[in-house]
Amino acid sequence: MTRKYFGTDGIRGKVGEPPITADFLLKLGWAAGQVFANEGHDLVLVGKDTRISGYMFESALEAGLTAAGVDTRLLGPMPTPGLAYLTRTLRAQAGIVISASHNPYYDNGVKFFSVQGTKLPDDVEQKIEYYIDSPMTTVESSKLGKAKRLEDAAGRYIEFCKASIPTRFDFSGMKIVVDCAHGATYHIAPHVFSEVGAEVIVIGAEPNGLNINDECGATKPDKLVATVLAHQADIGIALDGDGDRLIMVDHKGDIVDGDELIYIIAKSRLEAGQMSGLVVGTNRGTLKRRAVDRMPGPVIGTLMTNLGMEHGLNQLGIELLRANVGDRYVLEMMTEHKSLLGGENSGHIICLDKTTTGDGIIAALQVMAEMHDSGKNLNELKSGMQKYPQVLINIKTNKKVNPDGDEAIQKAVRAVEEKLGKKGRVLLRASGTEPLIRVMVEGEQADLVNNYAQQLAEDVKKAIGA
Repeated sequence: MTRKYFGTDGIRGKVGEPPITADFLLKLGWAAGQVFANEGHDLVLVGKDTRISGYMFESALEAGLTAAGVDTRLLGPMPTPGLAYLTRTLRAQAGIVISASHNPYYDNGVKFFSVQGTKLPDDVEQKIEYYIDSPMTTVESSKLGKAKRLEDAAGRYIEFCKASIPTRFDFSGMKIVVDCAHGATYHIAPHVFSEVGAEVIVIGAEPNGLNINDECGATKPDKLVATVLAHQADIGIALDGDGDRLIMVDHKGDIVDGDELIYIIAKSRLEAGQMSGLVVGTNRGTLKRRAVDRMPGPVIGTLMTNLGMEHGLNQLGIELLRANVGDRYVLEMMTEHKSLLGGENSGHIICLDKTTTGDGIIAALQVMAEMHDSGKNLNELKSGMQKYPQVLINIKTNKKVNPDGDEAIQKAVRAVEEKLGKKGRVLLRASGTEPLIRVMVEGEQADLVNNYAQQLAEDVKKAIGA
């Protein structure tokens, strides 16, 4: 069944435009309350990032949940992975985070987490959508829900992050720069990294409701690069507005993306004997899972994962499997194939032996631990894999377009694929969270890759009338 409101990562859009309006969030809270109350439990956690609209939407969700007879715990500014962790540890029926992740302040959205700390199954989202389109009612006054603040939410999550690495790790003498993107990690990430011993220089930690992700954070690491070089820091850590993405910078000022970070963590896990699991073999053309003792389990990437990462992992004896773009699909494939590690080049990194969703702080700690144990700097650790040149062009569109169903677009794609042969690849897809078509071309020669990507983008624009 096609979902009406939910996309690949919750519900998201521009504030003030349907469905991201106060009245819709009121109804959404009530609809969620109807579903979760019917499940036999009546506690829901609500967190948010630092967008100014979060105040309005927090109140709206609280009112809707209360009207449905559901108790609410308000966490205030809380990273998305922190909300997922607290939902699990407090045994709440669900967690709701108000955030548009890496988007500008004028966007906002809502993500849901289950009692297990994972994204909601499709059937639960469909139940919520059913109630959204149903008349709203209010339980009798004696059954109304109650709401109160969870005052120690940030402290609980800080301790959880620190516990993701053994206490033997002491990062004294390591100088790091942390960019919180003026987002939900501003009061958490600096404490985590300083409390494990590092010397921390903090930027992007003065949110005013309007500056979240504004020329900073994981999507705009230029300020981080400059600060790392200016302070001669060992590494830079860039988080996004809700803390589920990580991009790092080495001591030379080079950006280290999600693919390279996943490779570093995978190699570290392999050398520590922590990558064992199920491998996937073929049997008459069909996939068959089989247990293999001491064989490394697969790493899960996406269609956007760089070929260089795939080749680097293969050289280690680790298989890469590709899911559709979106951490939701990465986690589904990780669960299916009993994988402990997966993520995206954008910096969503899931260490399933540590947490249930992408977590920028925890992923950074795993990389720092490998630096500590190996005695190597970040530049040396990433050199084990060589990225292919990759060009990504986003094309804005005012209408829903399916690139796979447009013959003119597919003809243009085939033309580029023929030129690349086996030394590259092309990917076109519609974004699941923004009105964009993403054009990606990857190959061995940077100049050719760039030319092919530019030409293909022009062909797509002509085909859709952009």
